[in-house]
Amino acid sequence: MKQSVSKNGLILAAFAMATSGLIALTYFATHEQIALQQQAKLQGILNAIIEPSSYNNAIANNCVNVVSPEFLGSDEAQRIYRAYNNEKPVGVAIETTAPDGYSGKIQLVVGLTNDPQGNPLISGVRVLDHKETPGLGDKIDIRVNDWILDFAQKVVSTDTLARFDVKKDGGQFDQFTGATISPRAVVKAVKRSALYYQEQQKAIFDAPNTCAKTLSSSTEAQ
Repeated sequence: MKQSVSKNGLILAAFAMATSGLIALTYFATHEQIALQQQAKLQGILNAIIEPSSYNNAIANNCVNVVSPEFLGSDEAQRIYRAYNNEKPVGVAIETTAPDGYSGKIQLVVGLTNDPQGNPLISGVRVLDHKETPGLGDKIDIRVNDWILDFAQKVVSTDTLARFDVKKDGGQFDQFTGATISPRAVVKAVKRSALYYQEQQKAIFDAPNTCAKTLSSSTEAQ
């Protein structure tokens, strides 16, 4: 009886070790590919909101982490990716949160440069994550509707600030039939991001690169 129990125990232990080894091998075989896919997705989003020909640095590997509940809508750190052309600042892509969506938080990334007068110029906006109602509020997502494209090339200045709202509130941006809360939340978040960029632009570009470790890892992988 004791021999049978010991034998079964050894079989179970061997099976557990084999399973653990298989899981480990699967992880090491796939984690690098997953990381590369995630990096490619990020690069695609950044290129969609900042003209790729305007910068020549590895933008996805150049960022700073910031916390600004007042402007960026979250108590958690969010990334600002920095674009340079021959080491000269070109623009940024700011991760930001609209905390007042209809069904919860809306995660965004806002591309910003400067107009000739030095005012924040929106180069593009994309929704990263949301839980808005399908067929109504989800039209903020470019996969559903092209509404988000209306932000491109809009300037945020003292002359335009009052119009940075949905038309129902006297602004310039369309709302959706039966769904005003979602677009209103996005417009306000984009406006706050532009104001943050205007106020903190020098500090953003002067800050150390907190994505430098990612750059080293990517270089080693290549």
